[in-house]
Amino acid sequence: SRYSTQRTYIGETATMRESSLGFERGGKVVQVYIEEGDRVTKGQIIAKLDTSDLETQKFDLEAQQSQQLAVLAELTAGERKERIDAARAKVQQLQERLSLEVAKRERREYLYQEGAISLEQLDEVSFNSNVLAAQLAEAQSLLDELLAGTRIEQIDKQKAVIKQMDAKIEQINLDITKSNLKSPYSGTIAQQLIDEGTVVSIGESIVKLVEDGKLEVRIGIPVDKISTIRRKSQYSVLINNKQYGAKLSAILPEVDAATRTQTIILNLESSAGFRVPQGAIARLNVNETIAQSGFWLPTTALIKGDRGLWSCYVVIEGENGTQIVEKRDIEILYTESSRILVRGTINPGDRVITQGTQRVVPGQIVISE
Repeated sequence: SRYSTQRTYIGETATMRESSLGFERGGKVVQVYIEEGDRVTKGQIIAKLDTSDLETQKFDLEAQQSQQLAVLAELTAGERKERIDAARAKVQQLQERLSLEVAKRERREYLYQEGAISLEQLDEVSFNSNVLAAQLAEAQSLLDELLAGTRIEQIDKQKAVIKQMDAKIEQINLDITKSNLKSPYSGTIAQQLIDEGTVVSIGESIVKLVEDGKLEVRIGIPVDKISTIRRKSQYSVLINNKQYGAKLSAILPEVDAATRTQTIILNLESSAGFRVPQGAIARLNVNETIAQSGFWLPTTALIKGDRGLWSCYVVIEGENGTQIVEKRDIEILYTESSRILVRGTINPGDRVITQGTQRVVPGQIVISE
């Protein structure tokens, strides 16, 4: 025979996500925007670190970058006509002065040869000529550079300087962003671990956040009964005397060494998340079909046996064709409404008395109708 029965397995509810949140950088907490029990939405700022030093560094870098951008703009545009004209005029002026000094030196060389001047006087004019020649060469080099324009290497170098400043400013912006602790998902603040003015390190827990609206139930099922659990099936669980819909999401492969059970995970319906506390006891009733050898009898066939056991009466053939009542001990395997599944000392073909058992006794002769 086969019969269906219900088995009850007990577990507890748990949030699908629970996180201890901390900053990605260290610093002084200057603002805490939440309290324990507050509900927060995804992206909401929970706490903030002091960023005054970062803001100052950013301001200084931006000022320096503005100066370097001006230099780059000048290099890219090339030299102004006014500067080139001034450089050209200076070259011409030095050329004229040098020509005058050369002529003066030639005259003094003649006078020196005639003994009209001293060697010191000749050296003086020679020195002046050499100085002017050097100045002319420098001025001519500057003019040539201005006429040639800015070298591409100078522009690339200036761009690299600005790019480095961009990277530094971006890093500061990132650090400022990391100074705001935001909720990664909607939930409830289960615990506040710090207050304003606290200096925290990287990753130090600030709050504990529990996700709202998404609860799961974890229940251990005996290994020999895990086959009765159907994947992705809908179930009903009893929590605080109320039934909630749940969907099987996973059967964990590991077997608990202590309980010899496998854990199944059921996702509760979304509405349960706001009415069911975390850690509540959950009961899962599972229908199970059992194959069992036995005989179905009406409940009216039962009589009380010895020592709390159960019995029934059967009619057997006696001497001379008489029919005699005989008591048989039985074991109740399953009860279903008005019938029971039993096994014991009864055999196939036995005629069981199902009505009026209180009017007969073992050994009594009866007549079958």
